[in-house]
Amino acid sequence: MPILAAGSNAFPPRPHARGLRGFTLIELLVVLSIIAIASAGVAFSLRDSAQTSTEREAQRLAALLESARAQSRTRGVAVVWRSTPQGFVFDGLPAGTLPGNWLDANTTAATGSRLELGPEPIIAAQSVSLGNRQQGAVAWRVATDGLHPFGVQMGEAAATSAANPAPVSP
Repeated sequence: MPILAAGSNAFPPRPHARGLRGFTLIELLVVLSIIAIASAGVAFSLRDSAQTSTEREAQRLAALLESARAQSRTRGVAVVWRSTPQGFVFDGLPAGTLPGNWLDANTTAATGSRLELGPEPIIAAQSVSLGNRQQGAVAWRVATDGLHPFGVQMGEAAATSAANPAPVSP
């Protein structure tokens, strides 16, 4: 008869359970699903660095255009943004008011791009396409419908709607 005392083994292990060691099917499925979710998250977070830098330049340009538009309305003078081989220029603002260069040397704007920014509160619908010399294609489009602020759209939308700028959300 087994005795329940300190140090005694009242219920000995069953003989068939001693030799079994390993993982259950549910444990393996949980581990595999965790690995699949983690690898999918890593794959989605990795992006092309040229595309990321061009997107960042497009967002920066949209902010600069809105700043120039506000300064044009405040000063009551016409401001025109135009692309140059070295970067871009804000005609109508004093030199050094806003930067005139791309942060990434591979960023390019469509040749001959020109945007009129004011001083009227409502301007014409306008857009400019940005690309990257490494990619060679139009990657991003900065556009406004004249009422809303400048916003950024991705490449295919830029290629199909370059002639018809639509309202862009910031």
